Amino acid sequence: MENDTEIFAVCGVEEVPDQRCKPFTLLRLENGRAVPWQIIIVHWGRKFFGYVNRCPHEGSPLNFEANQFFDPSRRFLMCGRHSAQFDIKTGDCVEGPCQGQNLAPLHLIVDDGDICIAGVTLVEQGSAQDIDPDDTMEIMIHPD
Repeated sequence: MENDTEIFAVCGVEEVPDQRCKPFTLLRLENGRAVPWQIIIVHWGRKFFGYVNRCPHEGSPLNFEANQFFDPSRRFLMCGRHSAQFDIKTGDCVEGPCQGQNLAPLHLIVDDGDICIAGVTLVEQGSAQDIDPDDTMEIMIHPD
């Protein structure tokens, strides 16, 4: 099933204040199995940017403490483990051990006051054990 036109609400726009970043854990379908998928949504100016919460250097999440995603100057997203710095608007690594690589971007859409994600197959957390890979449901997942 092609899911490029499907969108799924992650949160309301008011849940991510300007110049802030918020993490979410969703369940994504991979090879017929539901697996946790950590993402971040950044609100910067009038735009929202989304990335998989995974540093390309060694695959660790960016946040080094709860909701800590920025360098001290708050100009870049930063990996708390290796201090790699990423451009907020592009996800490109501008400094650190993974320079030249980038964060995996998400296709976000703001729709009727909700920040939505498109282009992925998500599954309902309560039904993960009942997944039939030929009959997956695409749904919205809200943060814990």
